[in-house]
Amino acid sequence: MSTWPPRTIIRRAAGLRTMESALIRSGLGPVVGVDEAGRGACAGPLVVAACALGPKLHPALANLDDSKKLTERMREELFPVITRIARAWCIVEIPAWEVDSLGVHVANIEGMRRAVAGLTLSPGYVLTDGFRVPGLPAPSLPVIGGDASAACIAAASVLAKVSRDRTMVAMDTELPGYGFAAHKGYSTAAHTAAMAALGPSREHRMSYANVAAARLMQRDPVREDRSAPVGVGEMYTAAVRAG
Repeated sequence: MSTWPPRTIIRRAAGLRTMESALIRSGLGPVVGVDEAGRGACAGPLVVAACALGPKLHPALANLDDSKKLTERMREELFPVITRIARAWCIVEIPAWEVDSLGVHVANIEGMRRAVAGLTLSPGYVLTDGFRVPGLPAPSLPVIGGDASAACIAAASVLAKVSRDRTMVAMDTELPGYGFAAHKGYSTAAHTAAMAALGPSREHRMSYANVAAARLMQRDPVREDRSAPVGVGEMYTAAVRAG
């Protein structure tokens, strides 16, 4: 008689729940999804979120999808619903200076570790968006296009995106002239022009080529003191800026 364990049967589930449902049926819950926002930006933090949803998708999350496919209004409406319904969630900010220090890929992996570690439950399985994350406290699987394939990753995607957008809007008030509220720190023509005119700020990632080029053009390259604060990026487990 074969001693192999029974194979997991992946049945079609509603919406984004197929993968999570299969894992939960196999006794591997709770399933945690992890995603980031701001990896491609040249200013502002890298924000990573981890989220565990219940075994069945709540009707209030019927519109949940990859955050990039949702309008800003839809993301803002989903954010408080996710934080209220989720079994656990955690949002971590990796500031620009730490992205420069670690490199964006290492910072991304480290942020995912911190977000999972900050949860108030122990995951049975972790689904990450796009690439493998070593050092997690549970088995994990990278899912290509995960925020469009698994509800827990989609929820984490919304948490990370909304949190980062709010941070960038606040930053626009603190550092006027760069247009952070509009482009959110990404390399648009308006952002490039602002860096050329004003020089990089303390919130720019100095290791990025376009920021370094703008810095070289300035006699006094950094408008404000950018010395690294004590400790690591901010971690949120209960609340994020009210927006």
